[in-house]
Amino acid sequence: MSPADLVALYPVLGELPATLLPRIVDAMQTLSVPAGTTVFDEHQPCRGFPFVLDGAIRVVKLSASGRELPLYRVLAGESCIISSSCLLGHADYNARGVSEGATTLALLPRPLFDEMMAEAVFRDFVFSLFSVRVADLMQLVEEVAFRKLDQRLAALLLGKGRVVYATHQQLADELGSVREMVSRLLKGFAEQGLVRLGREQVEVLDAAGLRRTASVT
Repeated sequence: MSPADLVALYPVLGELPATLLPRIVDAMQTLSVPAGTTVFDEHQPCRGFPFVLDGAIRVVKLSASGRELPLYRVLAGESCIISSSCLLGHADYNARGVSEGATTLALLPRPLFDEMMAEAVFRDFVFSLFSVRVADLMQLVEEVAFRKLDQRLAALLLGKGRVVYATHQQLADELGSVREMVSRLLKGFAEQGLVRLGREQVEVLDAAGLRRTASVT
């Protein structure tokens, strides 16, 4: 990737001292992986600061039973706060990152990351990522702790349009639940006339009814 293309995705790099950008491009290790690839995993050392160039990475927390709780997604032009915290704290990963679709990313070596953190513009960029992600994670904690699964499922369906193209397992993964519970709730929604279930899809029939379910306290 050319320096201009990289700056187009990550404008903050264009605000660094002119001598740094060529070194960043030269030092980056570019990786292209297919969908479903584990990009990093719990207890692994962080190899560098990731820049997502294309595709997306889904970051999840695993339970002892193997269930996944989705934390956030990292898109092109964004970066991963767990990677940042591991680099800053010299700690191993405490979550898993999995590619969604074909994904290309570039890893910036730790020594250059440390050097860039001395620059105020890059430091502000990294900590602004923390601010956004922490707000997202606080909302996730609130959802999991204070909203019932049927409320969360109704809200999830409403956020995906009239026809949701997903398996019950995929919906369960997004909610950090198990397929059997989500299937049971979907069957209940169907019996109430809220949705129509099909093969790997859910059609919303009564959006107002789902909204009432989602907002019940």
